[in-house]
Amino acid sequence: MLAWLVLLACVWSVQGYGNGMVSGSCEDMTPNHRAPAQNSLAPFSISTNNSTYTDGQEITVTLTANSGTFQGFLLEARQVGGSSPVGSFTSAGSSAQLLSCPPLSVTVSHTSKSLKSQIQSTWKAPASGNSNSIEFRATVVKDFSTFWVGVKSTALTYIRPKVTVNPSSDGVSLQSSTTNSSMISSTGCGSTKTCFSDPKDCDPSTDSTCYFMSATPSGTQYKFEIVGSADGYVSIGFSDDTEMGQDDIYICGKDSSGNINLQHAFSTGTTTPTTIALGNVSGISVSLINGVISCSFTSANPISTTRSSSSGSSYYIFLAYGATKNGVIQIHSRTPFISSSKVDLSSIQTVEGEEEYPAIVKAHGCLMLIAWMTTGSIGMLIARYLKKAGKGTKCCGKDFWFVAHVFLMILSVAATIIAFILVFSYARDWAGGAHPVLGVLVMILSLVQPIAAMFRCGPQHERRFIFNWAHAVNALAIKGLAVAAIFTGLFLVDASEQQWLSKVMGGFVAWEAIFFLFQDFHQRWRQKGGADPESSGTSTGLLLLAAFFLGNLAFLVALLVGIGNA
Repeated sequence: MLAWLVLLACVWSVQGYGNGMVSGSCEDMTPNHRAPAQNSLAPFSISTNNSTYTDGQEITVTLTANSGTFQGFLLEARQVGGSSPVGSFTSAGSSAQLLSCPPLSVTVSHTSKSLKSQIQSTWKAPASGNSNSIEFRATVVKDFSTFWVGVKSTALTYIRPKVTVNPSSDGVSLQSSTTNSSMISSTGCGSTKTCFSDPKDCDPSTDSTCYFMSATPSGTQYKFEIVGSADGYVSIGFSDDTEMGQDDIYICGKDSSGNINLQHAFSTGTTTPTTIALGNVSGISVSLINGVISCSFTSANPISTTRSSSSGSSYYIFLAYGATKNGVIQIHSRTPFISSSKVDLSSIQTVEGEEEYPAIVKAHGCLMLIAWMTTGSIGMLIARYLKKAGKGTKCCGKDFWFVAHVFLMILSVAATIIAFILVFSYARDWAGGAHPVLGVLVMILSLVQPIAAMFRCGPQHERRFIFNWAHAVNALAIKGLAVAAIFTGLFLVDASEQQWLSKVMGGFVAWEAIFFLFQDFHQRWRQKGGADPESSGTSTGLLLLAAFFLGNLAFLVALLVGIGNA
C-alpha cells in the first residue's frame, strides 16, 4: 500500500500543474518539469496594442503560436531587466485564468492542458510609482518536456501623464499623453502670439531640444507657454535690463516629490529668487514628457520688476532652465536666453535673442587658446629640448633659443592679461563657476614667472638650481591650470549634446602629452647612444618642432572656429 502511495506521488509530481496554478514559478518562471528549457528560437510571440504606457493604462497583450499549438503558459509584465512581476492583469480571456503572484501582482496562466494557439489578456499598469520601460514575458509549454522560458515582447516606454491643475479647487486630474514631444507648438507665432525660442524658430512639438516661450494677449491678461528639456525646471523672467535682479519670474519645475508645479517668484540679484503668491493665475496645465517640461497658464497679474506695477509694458525676456533639489531651483545650467531688445507683449511678434557670447567674450577665449595652445607650448618646448639649436647665433647678446623662448612666453603672458581684462570688463562678476577662478590663478602665476626670472641668480651660482626647479614647476602649474580653465570655458560655450569642443580639446591634450613624452624618450636615446649634444640632433629637433606646431595649429583652428560659431 505504501509503495502505491509513493508511486502516485511521483506520478503527480511528474504531471506538473495541468490546472495552471503555478504561483511557485512567478519569480523564475521555470516549470517543475525536470527537463531543461529549450535554447532554440521560440515559435511563439507576444504582441501589444501600444508601444507606450502611462499610469493606470490598460494594455491588450496577445500570446500567439507562430506555428503549431501549446498546452500551458505563464504570462507576466516586468520592468526591463527586472526580476518581479509589475502591474496586474484584469482579464484573462478564454482558456486562461488570473493568477496571484506575491506581493501584489496578478499574472495569467492556463486552466488546462488543452491545445491553444492564441491567448489575449488585458494588463493594467500601476496607478503610480513605476516610471520604467516594461516588457511582457512568457513561459510557454508545448508538451511536458518541450518548453521555452523568457519569451519577450517589445519593450513599452513609460510616458509620464499630463497633469492639469485647477487652482480654484483642490483636485488634480491626470490626462495621459503618448506623444514624445511637448503638446505646445510654435503654431501662431508672429500672428496670434509672441514667441521667443532657442534655437531660433524651433517648434517644441517636434523638437525636444527646443526651449520656447509664448505670450498670447487677451485684454489685460496673457496666456503664457513655457517648454524646455531640463533636469528640474524651465522658467521665464521679465526684466528692465539684461542683468539678473528685480525680475518677475514664472517657474515651471519639479517639487520635492517629482511632480511639476508652477511657481511665481521675484529675483533680487543672482541668488535664488524669492517665491511669492501665484496671484491671479488660471488654466494651469503642466507636463513632463521624456524629460521635456512644459507649462501653460493664463495670468492677469501685472508684470512687476520693482514689486510694484511698472510704468512701461516692454521688458527683456529671460528664458532659463536648470536642476532642482528637494523642490528648490538651483543655478541655471547655462547663461539664460535673453531677448535682444525690450519686448512689448501686447504687440504680436517673433522675438530675436541677443548674441549669447558677444565678440568681447569670444576674443577672450581666442586669446587664451592662442596663448596656451600655441605660443606658450612652443616656448616651453624650445626651453626644454632646443637649447643647442642655433648654437653660436646671438640675438641681443643672448643665445637664439633663449630669445625665442622669452619672446613667446611674453606673448603668452600679454595675451593672458588682455584676455583677463576683456572678460572682466564685460562680465564684472564671478559668474561661471570654476572658470573665472582658474583664469585668475593662471594670470597671477603668469605674472610671477617673468618677475622671478628678472631676479634670478647667474647660471654658475650654487643656488641656481632652486630657480630652475621653481621656474619649471610654476610653468607646469600654469599649463595645468590653463588647460583646466580652457576646458571649463568650453563647457560654458558649447551647448551641443556632443560637446565636441571639449572633445577636440581632449584630443589636443593627448597630442601634446604624447609629443612631450616622445621628445623625452628621443633625448634620452640620443644621450645613451653617445651622440654629441653639441653637434647632433638639431635638424631632427627642428623638424619635430615644425610637426608640433602644425598639429597644435590644427587643434587651435578647430576650436577657434567652434568659438566663433558659439
